[in-house]
Amino acid sequence: MNRWHARRAARARPPTGFVSQPEPRSIGSFARGKQLVAGNLLFAGHLVEARDVSVWALEPPVSAFAEALHGFAWLDDLAALGDHAARQKAQGWTFDWIERFGGGKGPGWTPDLTGRRLIRWINHALFLLSGQEGETHEAFYRSLGQQTLFLARRWPAASPGLPRFEALTGLIYAGLSLTGMEPHVEAATRGLAQECNRQIDAEGGIPTRNPEELLEIFTLLNWAALALAESGRMARAEHIAAIERIAPTLRALRHADGGLARFHGGGRGAEGRLDQALATSGVRASTNAGLAMGYARLHGGRTTLIMDAAAPPRGEASANGHASTLAIEITSGRRPLIVNCGSGADFGEAWRKAGRATPSHSVLGIEGVSSSRLGPSHRSGAGERALLERTPREVHIQEIEADGIAGIVAGHDGYVPEHGLGYVRRLEMAVDGRMVFGEETLAAVSDEEQEIFRAALDRTGLAGIRFALRFHLHPDVDAAIDLGGTAISMALKSGEIWVMRYEGAATLSLDPGVYLEKGRLKPRASKQVVLSGVALDYATRIRWSLAKAQDTPVGLRDLVRDEPGGLPEDT
Repeated sequence: MNRWHARRAARARPPTGFVSQPEPRSIGSFARGKQLVAGNLLFAGHLVEARDVSVWALEPPVSAFAEALHGFAWLDDLAALGDHAARQKAQGWTFDWIERFGGGKGPGWTPDLTGRRLIRWINHALFLLSGQEGETHEAFYRSLGQQTLFLARRWPAASPGLPRFEALTGLIYAGLSLTGMEPHVEAATRGLAQECNRQIDAEGGIPTRNPEELLEIFTLLNWAALALAESGRMARAEHIAAIERIAPTLRALRHADGGLARFHGGGRGAEGRLDQALATSGVRASTNAGLAMGYARLHGGRTTLIMDAAAPPRGEASANGHASTLAIEITSGRRPLIVNCGSGADFGEAWRKAGRATPSHSVLGIEGVSSSRLGPSHRSGAGERALLERTPREVHIQEIEADGIAGIVAGHDGYVPEHGLGYVRRLEMAVDGRMVFGEETLAAVSDEEQEIFRAALDRTGLAGIRFALRFHLHPDVDAAIDLGGTAISMALKSGEIWVMRYEGAATLSLDPGVYLEKGRLKPRASKQVVLSGVALDYATRIRWSLAKAQDTPVGLRDLVRDEPGGLPEDT
């Protein structure tokens, strides 16, 4: 149906030209722009060289690579560079797209990609049309109009969530900017308001529980509201209310370094993107009390801890979900310390599957199983995906308040059906952020749970149920076993030293790890602290502490910025 409507829209001859042009909001990367001009295309974890050929003549290595090309978000990077070579590259690729695919062909004719593309073409119209002849102008405007007509007919076919928000925002941009397209604005604003009611819950969260996806939706809602305001219109009340609900949630999901917590397929977000979106929204409210989209946050001094404290997404929303229940991340100042491995989607299906498993998160897990299981793969609007199944049925959390301490106690029953063991995690942080205390408990409490545990113990030949408590370290953390094998010292690039100690029947080791970071060619090597043990009784407990050994030297504290430049490292 997308192809049929695309060809139908391509035969139309809508009025062409701009009525007005919204202020460009999207911001690209100067460094990525330089790489694009050099012919180095890094999308979806794949690097392809295109120095002397059209980008559209390349064979995309994966479908996500093609989607990144046809979405035109890379125009932001070329515009950020902004020189003559960047403009030539942007113009050549754009007008070649019109010639090759403007008739309704190619993989770019989906509602979400069309909406993403329209926003960039309108944002950077002056950049694209500078120095071009009248015939080129006409082809550009005609293509914009045809894509708008396609969106007006097909936006309801976009998958709920981010794809539909992209389609509707693109339609609003086009309807406000192009002559003859204004009648589509009313339907688009009404549709956007309906999506806000359906997809943004009362706490400002979304069904996927992906923090980075929430940021993308928040950014689109801001852009749409500003475009409407600049044209003398008002966004609908449901639209404004959704922005007001999301802002405090995103603040709660932000670490001390300004990056987002990396859960359920999301990354940290582009540098400065979150701060810009929050400032643009104009919402000054602080973080809400309690959970934010199912995440709990502790903070003290320059330290933040964020925990996944709710059940994972279910159904179609779990297509990118992770078995990360009760996993944590800790950041000190501008330096991530304890992390989760992240999404491996950019590095192939094997890495994607591994990144979703419990051992890829900073949490306790029973050997050989995850707290949620992956079901069989099936095709949906997001492609071939395995949904989460057999997730924890009950996840509970309680806040702790005491003199000089803030904390949480949380638990889930994900291991009860097979092993009879409930998992409880208690975390406390000193108000100055210099100490974090943890207690991890596996326990079979009820008679039914104890019976299941005894059966599971019998299956091991009474050898016990093996488990491992993992703390994945950011690749920039320099860690070493200390104090005769009883502690781990961790040095940050800021000069801080943190020391982890433990007590309980467990074996401490410092093992190789991996950090799956978007925008890189390969996974990055890292380390992980592992406390491994065996559950032989109805209750097994491990305690640990993470303490800041010394103050950060004033001469180093967060003054040196790590600006990206050139191609990402391979490791």
